Formats: sequence, C-alpha cells, structure tokens
Amino acid sequence: MTAGPIPASIRERSIVLVGLMGSGKSTVGRRLAQRLGMRFADADDEIERAADTSISDIFERFGEAHFRDGERRVIARLLAGKPMVLATGGGAFINDETRALILRGSLCIWLDADIATLVERVGRRSHRPLLKNRDPGEVLRDLAAVRNPIYAEAHLRVSSASTPHDHTVRAILEALSKWEDPQWKA
Repeated sequence: MTAGPIPASIRERSIVLVGLMGSGKSTVGRRLAQRLGMRFADADDEIERAADTSISDIFERFGEAHFRDGERRVIARLLAGKPMVLATGGGAFINDETRALILRGSLCIWLDADIATLVERVGRRSHRPLLKNRDPGEVLRDLAAVRNPIYAEAHLRVSSASTPHDHTVRAILEALSKWEDPQWKA
C-alpha cells in the first residue's frame, strides 16, 4: 500500500487519534507525526505534567469526572496551539464536550483494533486505572460495546491490527492522501 501525496490542508489542523486503550494511539501517533513533520503530544502525558501527578492518582483521589474535566481542558489548550498529532486517552472522545471540541478543531482518526489485539497490547503495561484488578478482555469487550459507536463519529476509521505499528501508519497516510472534507477547502 503506497500513500499518495498528503494534501497540504491536512497539516493545517491537528490530527487527533482516538480509540480504546491498546489501539496504538501513542506509538502510531509518534511515528505518524514524524512522517508528517508535525509535533506529537500524548494527552495523558500532558495531563500528568499539568497535574504534577499520575492519572492513576487523579482517578483514585478525585474520581473520573474530575479527570475528564481536566482532560478536556488540556486537549482544548493543545488544539488551540500549532497543529500536531495528538494521541488521546481511550475515554476522552466519549465525553460530549471533548468530542465536539475534537471534531470541530481537528481531523479525528479512530484506530480500531479487535479485542484479542487490545488484550495482548494492554497486558504489556499495568498502569491503566480502568483495568485495575479486573479481567482485561471483559473490560475491553464492555468498553468496546459502549465506545465503538461513539468512536465511529471520527472523520476517519483505520484498522490497527496485530501487525507492526508501521502498517497502521501507512494505512493512515493512505487514508489521508484520499481524504477530502469540503469544510476545509478555501
């Protein structure tokens, strides 16, 4: 699969990656940003930096609603700056206000992966608050049932299969080379 030229208008707005935990948003995002010559940011890292504590601590001390409010504010700040590739946390796009902000101010790409791939990927790291002391497969199936219809509102959907992440980057570049949005035309 060879991507054609990427329209210049693609780089005029941020590209935001959404999807379930383990879909590859951070890893794919870094590689995509490098290929496009854009800055990369991970919303979770930016939230931790702004709060000067871990996401797990924020969840434990203040609850998910407090975390989602801070997440929305951090994403708004990032999207107000110079265009970048932004990886979001799995729940960011589920929040109505955050989703509207992302859809209005960026090109949103859903990285969609099957449950087996997600379970294998999240099993490599243990920092995810929603998986604490729970079966990852069950949690991810439940999350997918609720979140996938919402992720489907993204401008583009790209499969993030169990192949190397570079395959997903190439699939995104291919989709970007063909994507046109009449709202972005001058």
